[in-house]
Amino acid sequence: MKYISTRGQAEIKSFNDVVTSGLASDGGLYCPVSMPFFEIDVIKSWKGLPYHELAFRVIKPFISGEIPDEDLKKIIKDGTKNFVVDNVTRLVKLEEDYHILELFHGPTLAFKDIALQFLGKLQDYILTKTNQDIVIIGATSGDTGSAAIEGVKDCKHITLFMLHPDDKISTIQRHQMTTVLNPNIHNIAVSTYFDDCQDMVKEMFKHPEFMKGIRLSAVNSINWARIVAQIVYYFQTVLALTGAEEPVSFSVPSGNLGDVFGGYLAKKMGLPVDLLIVSTNENDILHRFFSKNDYSKQSVKSTVAPSMDIQISSNFERLMFFEHNFDGNLINKKMLKFRDEGHLEVDDDTYKRITSTFKSACANDADIRAEIERVYKKYNYIVCPHTATGTIAAEKYRVKGRKMVVLATAHPSKFPDVVTESINVHPDLPPHLEGLLSKPEKYLKIPNDIDLIKNYIYQNSL
Repeated sequence: MKYISTRGQAEIKSFNDVVTSGLASDGGLYCPVSMPFFEIDVIKSWKGLPYHELAFRVIKPFISGEIPDEDLKKIIKDGTKNFVVDNVTRLVKLEEDYHILELFHGPTLAFKDIALQFLGKLQDYILTKTNQDIVIIGATSGDTGSAAIEGVKDCKHITLFMLHPDDKISTIQRHQMTTVLNPNIHNIAVSTYFDDCQDMVKEMFKHPEFMKGIRLSAVNSINWARIVAQIVYYFQTVLALTGAEEPVSFSVPSGNLGDVFGGYLAKKMGLPVDLLIVSTNENDILHRFFSKNDYSKQSVKSTVAPSMDIQISSNFERLMFFEHNFDGNLINKKMLKFRDEGHLEVDDDTYKRITSTFKSACANDADIRAEIERVYKKYNYIVCPHTATGTIAAEKYRVKGRKMVVLATAHPSKFPDVVTESINVHPDLPPHLEGLLSKPEKYLKIPNDIDLIKNYIYQNSL
């Protein structure tokens, strides 16, 4: 399988090269030249497989023999060892056709562990085989950072620099990153919002010469391997609920669009998926696009669901690329226009096609608090503020007799203040994170100045 940039101007790469790199040289994101497809009888035959065996079958076509099968199986299995439930995820029944898919049973209590535990093992395998070193630069709105750090903290060939917006993530999210004291881990608190952090990372990948030959890589959902790993639990869930005999709809809390994009790809691979519902907080650029064909940048608002305090969704570009027949030149023009004008829309036919699968909803802070309370009273179940946006959206689109699954993206204990305010119950951290807030921290505060950050990264990469 070869990989091409969404903007059509960069070199074609192999899977292994894409995994150990970041943005394409033209500023685009790498995608496969074609999507694998499974006949429905093949998918049905996978019912009941353990997670790691199912993951092998879903992921293998994207690698096309670059990694021997037995090695890939070991990478996947090693990437599941740090989860506290046997099959990585847990499906919770609220009603007959209404379920929560818990994706937060990994080491940092967020869905991103599922992809980043795999990615860390995958990158370490490739770098060890090739005797290469890389520097990873990432930006996080809360959960990617800690999941990435847990994935690569013991990797001898990787040095990681993670940017986060200072004072704009939860205390627990920060401590999960900054209490990891391994010498290859560097946390940078930037005096700005997440979008600026992400923009700086993208700028560094577009102009990597400041690193003077040191190779850069990414762990954000711009990395294709992140997306591939997130396809797996859509297959797992549909097989568990219906044996792939009938479609399932998913409501997905969304910031960078990577999680729900995994569901979109699963559908393209032959999985019976009905609706993909994008749920957002007040930073509703995705909701405005899916509901009004209006992808226009606005100022970022701080909310009680901080991981979605984003106005530019990286994987939106991938969606545009797929929905415009892999036309890199067209996407390049669209994204440059969006950069200059802050607005993007698609033609009517494309919009109708996209919205036949994608629906959306948004929620403000008051809505989120009320929904945490409603879900707790009705189902005796506690959701985090991000997952609450997902249940709000699910209620909007639920149809009797059709299966709906809400992706629970984080453990409620990561956001204890808003949960406690909403239901007067304090969500305790799981045992493996007890004492987290009393551990010493290591991180650097830097102003919103890309030159200062680039200099720090280069100096500490030597």
